Amino acid sequence: MIAGAQAAVAAEPVGQAVVIKTEVTGESGPIAVDASVHRNERIKTSPSGLGQFLFRDGTKLAVGWGSSVVIDKYVFDDSQSVKKLTIRAAKGTFRWVSGNSNSSAYQILTPAGTIGVRGTAFDFYVGPDGTTAVVLLNGAARFCGPGGCRQLQQRCDCVVAKPNGNMSAARRVDPSILDTLGNSRALPFLSGSQRLAGGIGMIGGCNMASAAPERKDRQRPPPAVAPVPQRQDPPQRQAEPQKERPNRPDPPHHDKPHHDGPHHHDKPDRPDKHEGHGRHDDDGKPGNHGEDHRDHDRDHHGHRDRDHDNDRNHDRGRNFNRGR
Repeated sequence: MIAGAQAAVAAEPVGQAVVIKTEVTGESGPIAVDASVHRNERIKTSPSGLGQFLFRDGTKLAVGWGSSVVIDKYVFDDSQSVKKLTIRAAKGTFRWVSGNSNSSAYQILTPAGTIGVRGTAFDFYVGPDGTTAVVLLNGAARFCGPGGCRQLQQRCDCVVAKPNGNMSAARRVDPSILDTLGNSRALPFLSGSQRLAGGIGMIGGCNMASAAPERKDRQRPPPAVAPVPQRQDPPQRQAEPQKERPNRPDPPHHDKPHHDGPHHHDKPDRPDKHEGHGRHDDDGKPGNHGEDHRDHDRDHHGHRDRDHDNDRNHDRGRNFNRGR
């Protein structure tokens, strides 16, 4: 009967899984989304696992890669809050966001000391040797170990403590803390190497994103290829302006006055290949077609002058007869 009562108490559900990535296991095997988690249940994650859990009072707990945590004590009352909620973190990475219960009801146990919650959101890491780091994200917290207590009051305040009692002063966190902890994957929710879902994932930062290690499952982008320089055509030579060619005069015609200027025939006269074809002399014999064009022009001018004199003599005779 006693063993049955203890099993019933141990099986008491205290919350449920809301996000599961890769592999997260409980006492009875793999944990799926919407599955219940129970008091005294040990939750473990694989080297790339991630689980997010929501407790009955609204408290949120994220469990990152390679972690092990036990829900040690959980005392629930009827006012949607808890009288006691204690978790024991053995190793790994975590994010905690308090729910609706009094701050004094929460307690997180680590190998190096105890984190006291004051209405708080914070990340913490527990190394293989028990070294513990706490980074405050909201509210306030206190870390107490064999070497005393440290208060975290400002956002991004950080404390590092060892199981032997050595403890650092509270100071603002920066990427160098990963060297101090000896693990580039510590505090993955701050560095961004693991991403949380929902409102719990919106908390954080503290300028730790630049410290995120490169994920092995993330493909590197191909190297940028330098653009091939486009071949430029040689500059085009500007076209030289064409020399203005003189207008060739119309061939001489008896009805049109002759315009002075150079004739379009600049070459010396050559005899025509066809003999007997050309103008005729007054005696009816065929003339020489190769005679100088200037003689032709003079004949043309003489013909025009004779026509002009005949017109004047005709006008004079007509006027004389009209006077008679």
